[in-house]
Amino acid sequence: MAAKKDVTLLLQELKKLYPKHIIPLHHQNAWQLLCAVILSAQCTDARVNTITPHLFKKYPTVYDLAKANIKDVEKIIHSAGFFHSKALSLIEMSKRICEVYGGEVPQTMEDLLSLRGVARKTANVMLGDYFKKPAGIVVDTHVKRLSFRLGLTKQTDPVKIEKDLTKIIPYEYWGWIAIALILHGRSICPARKPQCEKCTLVNVCPQKGVK
Repeated sequence: MAAKKDVTLLLQELKKLYPKHIIPLHHQNAWQLLCAVILSAQCTDARVNTITPHLFKKYPTVYDLAKANIKDVEKIIHSAGFFHSKALSLIEMSKRICEVYGGEVPQTMEDLLSLRGVARKTANVMLGDYFKKPAGIVVDTHVKRLSFRLGLTKQTDPVKIEKDLTKIIPYEYWGWIAIALILHGRSICPARKPQCEKCTLVNVCPQKGVK
C-alpha cells in the first residue's frame, strides 16, 4: 500500500492534470445522468453521448420513460449494446422513481441500489459526481488498473479496491479521484502499452511500465 506522503504527491500531480470535476456523460439533471450511466456499461461515453439526445427528445421526463414501450427504447439505444436489458432497466428504474420517490432520483446508497440497473459503481457516480456527497469511490476498469499500478491497492475485486482507496484517499477527493484516474487511464495509461515516457506521475508510480 502506498505511503501517506506518496498519496499526497499523487493527488497533487493529478490535480495539476485534471483540476476540474467534469462528468464526461452529457446530462441536464440527475435522472438523465442516471440513464446515461446505465447505458455506459460496456459502452464508451462518446457513444452514449450520441444516444442520449435522441432518448431524451422522445422521453423528456422520467414519467415519459416510465410509460415507454420497450421495443421503442431498444431501437434508440441499440448501438449501446445489451440493448434489451438496458432498455428494461431504464424503464423499470424510471417506474420505481415515479412510484416510490415522487419522480426524484434518490440520494442514498440504499435507495439507489433498489433501482433496476443500478449497482454500487453507478450509485457512487450519482452520489459522488452529481449530488456531491460521496458514499464511496467509483471503481471501473481504469480505476482498477491505475490503482494497482500506482500502488494504491493489491486487490483485484472492485469492492475491496474501493475499500482500500477510501482508507487512503481523503474524503474531499472521493468524487473527483475516479474521474481523474479514468481520464489518465484513457489518455496516458491504457491497459496495453502505458505511455510512461509521457506520464508526469512516473515519480510516484512504483508499477511504471507494467503491462
